[in-house]
Amino acid sequence: MADARTIARPYAKAVFDVAATQDRFEEWGELLAGLSQAVATEAVDNALENPKFGSEKVAAVIIETLEGRIDNEGRNFVRVLAEYDRLDVLPEICERFETLRAEAERTIDVEVVSAAPMSDTHQHELVNSLRRRLGREVRLQTSIDPSLIGGAIIRAGDLVIDGSLRGRLDQLATAVKA
Repeated sequence: MADARTIARPYAKAVFDVAATQDRFEEWGELLAGLSQAVATEAVDNALENPKFGSEKVAAVIIETLEGRIDNEGRNFVRVLAEYDRLDVLPEICERFETLRAEAERTIDVEVVSAAPMSDTHQHELVNSLRRRLGREVRLQTSIDPSLIGGAIIRAGDLVIDGSLRGRLDQLATAVKA
């Protein structure tokens, strides 16, 4: 069986192409996120597991959960995924779409976990520094983890910068053991 990411890739690319042509990245992103959440609901999970439910009924259940937030293109997309038994890869389709979207929009999501709250000034300086280093617009999300003792860990895509005191102590402990 093929990997879910491999299966999701052409569907995400097709949705991305449609969204780019129509300049509707935001709407498609929201729809894919909603569809990903919908396939995780108990009603949809039961429909997917029930052999008596055909692809049309499963698609109808999902479309019904998003009523008012899904247009005809979205309905057709759900029906195609249901017909080819691909509804279970919706989370991967959503993830891949968002990756393609970020590349097209030259943005990156950055997560900063710090030992203490960061001031607005520090956040602004960090965003500017990362913008220069990464060459992209930065969307910053912050959280607090007191177990870091001091400093912060920054995650931007595949890049991880561990500037935490706990990380430095771990490095020192490893060096001492060697």
